[in-house]
Amino acid sequence: MRERIRKLFTGMWNIPNVLTIIRLALIPVFIIVYYNGHPHQALAVFCLASFTDMLDGILARKLNQITDFGKLFDPLADKLMVLTALFCQGAAGIFPWEAIIIVLVKELIMMTGSVYMLNKGVVVYANYFGKTATVCFIASLILSFFHQELVEWGRPLDQYLLWISVGLTIQALISYVVSCWKQLRHMEKKEETEKKE
Repeated sequence: MRERIRKLFTGMWNIPNVLTIIRLALIPVFIIVYYNGHPHQALAVFCLASFTDMLDGILARKLNQITDFGKLFDPLADKLMVLTALFCQGAAGIFPWEAIIIVLVKELIMMTGSVYMLNKGVVVYANYFGKTATVCFIASLILSFFHQELVEWGRPLDQYLLWISVGLTIQALISYVVSCWKQLRHMEKKEETEKKE
């Protein structure tokens, strides 16, 4: 396990990974600004974090700097930022706690699964449903900062989009579990084959 962790952090210092680390560092900044009563500044921090997410993905592919660290921590940073913003908006009474709890349980299952799979020497990467759900969550969270205006217009689009995101994140969990099961089965068959030889 120690060797796998060492390998994960080998060659991590490149521009895309630094952007991922910056995004992680922006999480406490968001919380501080939000709870100091500056929602628009908090939104700006959230948008900056979302921009670094888009930028690090583009740079990683363009500069050919795709690493195991980035593949694991890039989606983790996204999830932590989204969860933080969801909790803040839930505490403010803007988003329903039912949706937030579903997302939290899903993320805990996936994080636990990621640690288990890493212990098996396998890194399970974000899937299409997870990436799409993240984009939808970001959009719903940005709209949530204008929730009162949307309600006055009779179109709480932030909440509609939130529930669409929840549906996508459940599908992402199902896809993740299937992917883990297939990889574990493949490893078992490979080990059985090696034993026979």
